[in-house]
Amino acid sequence: MSEPAVPAPPQTIPWMGLLAVLLGTFISTLNTRLSTFGLADIRGAVHAGFDEGAWISTALTAGQMLVAPIAIYVGGIYGARRVLIGAATSQALVSFIEPFATNLPTLLGLQFASGLSSGFFVPLTLSFVLRNTPPKVWAYGVALYALNLETSLNISASLEGWYLANLSWAWIFWQNVPLAIGMALCLRFGVRPDPVNPDRPPPDIFGLASGGIGLALIYAALDQGNRLDWSNSGLVWGLMVSGALLMLGFFVHEARTPHPGVNLKVVFEAPLPRLLLTIAFLRLTILSTSYAIPQFLQVVRGFRTLEVGQTLVWVAIPQLLVCVAAGYLLRRIDARLVSSVGFICICIACLMVGYGLTPLWGTDQFLPSQLLQAVGQSFALSGVVFFGVLHLKPQDALSFGGATQIARLMGGQLGSAFIVTLIRVRGQVASNLVGQHVQIGDGQVIHRLQIYAAATASAGGPGSAPARGAAVLGSVVHSVAVTQGIIDAFVVIAALTAVTLILIVTRRAAPLGPASHQSPFAARDASSP
Repeated sequence: MSEPAVPAPPQTIPWMGLLAVLLGTFISTLNTRLSTFGLADIRGAVHAGFDEGAWISTALTAGQMLVAPIAIYVGGIYGARRVLIGAATSQALVSFIEPFATNLPTLLGLQFASGLSSGFFVPLTLSFVLRNTPPKVWAYGVALYALNLETSLNISASLEGWYLANLSWAWIFWQNVPLAIGMALCLRFGVRPDPVNPDRPPPDIFGLASGGIGLALIYAALDQGNRLDWSNSGLVWGLMVSGALLMLGFFVHEARTPHPGVNLKVVFEAPLPRLLLTIAFLRLTILSTSYAIPQFLQVVRGFRTLEVGQTLVWVAIPQLLVCVAAGYLLRRIDARLVSSVGFICICIACLMVGYGLTPLWGTDQFLPSQLLQAVGQSFALSGVVFFGVLHLKPQDALSFGGATQIARLMGGQLGSAFIVTLIRVRGQVASNLVGQHVQIGDGQVIHRLQIYAAATASAGGPGSAPARGAAVLGSVVHSVAVTQGIIDAFVVIAALTAVTLILIVTRRAAPLGPASHQSPFAARDASSP
């Protein structure tokens, strides 16, 4: 469905409302990442094993996927303000209760409820920005939107490590309570109520249910696929096939019903499908920092979560300044150029790691590439989303916001599955190749074992020397293999980024509109930012 037509563009900026919706995007992304980084501590709190506990983060994001189509519909019926106040209140309540869960089933139910409430935040943010701010500041709103998504992804490890070191694991959930309450208060007292939609269509229950459940099932299959060995798991097959059938029914129903819950014409009208794929791919590139680097630092270097966070925070901090620069550039030059600069930076950053990484790298060695990655991620995401916005009417922003949320989450999960599997497989190949040169009786191997045994002499007597030497040698081979797998992942991401850059630069320019860029050399209105 479409929202009611917007009578006239607003002339003022609802600052408290902007703060509220941006808090929402921050909560949504941060909640997902903290659940992932703090998974071991959460599993321990509810006495769950590795396999059972793997569903904790899946339950949260599956809830967000399920509610994405519903958010589009109810946002158009009741307005973003009313829906977001209810969602923020629910989020605060669920987040407060979660640490008191005493068993895994209760925690999984609360995680799913948390996903349902936070799933409204991101889809409604773009609609709020486009409908409640003047077109001349849309570029800055989109840049702030990208800032929230990127920053919350990369500060998660630092926050989780600090909570564990200074407070407790419960703050992984409790930190959402003041944020959600602040969001609800900003919306309640800082934003005027939305006008009632007089042209309210009948609810599309089948379409919204089939679409939401189908997306949730497909996401769960992708999230658990690597752990369950993909096609060798009947559960993965069942989730994927049932989700695909529900999505097929959803598309057929939405195309034929006179009152669709989701306006698919907006989503599938050029150039939005290609832009949504680009947004999905951007989530894959972000994994080069949010997964591959932590994997290296924890597995190879033995860093704790807080130490990993000290590396990732260098992606988050510069984005505060890059956000302003991205908004300014989007108002002055073509969005395709801004996003192209971002993809070039991401490609170079990945190649810097791919062709320089060794098992000895630490935080300082990653710093130059991560600073460049920070610039690239903000420019790329801001440019791609704003280019899509320039093709929209404000009343179609809900459909675009919901599609962006689905592309963001599904792209992130596809990227995660791809990167995790790639690193694992390439690491196994590297381990096999290195192992072929470690032969029993080889002089160099014997010499290396003696060195390792001598270096660990304080850990045991002479009788355990061969075992100690073999254990250290196995650890070295494993570290080298993991390092090679991560190197291959960065090279692949760089190559895919180059392909995406070609897709961006070959797009036609966006149609002219009130939010279109203005040349810095052209005469412009004094009120224009």
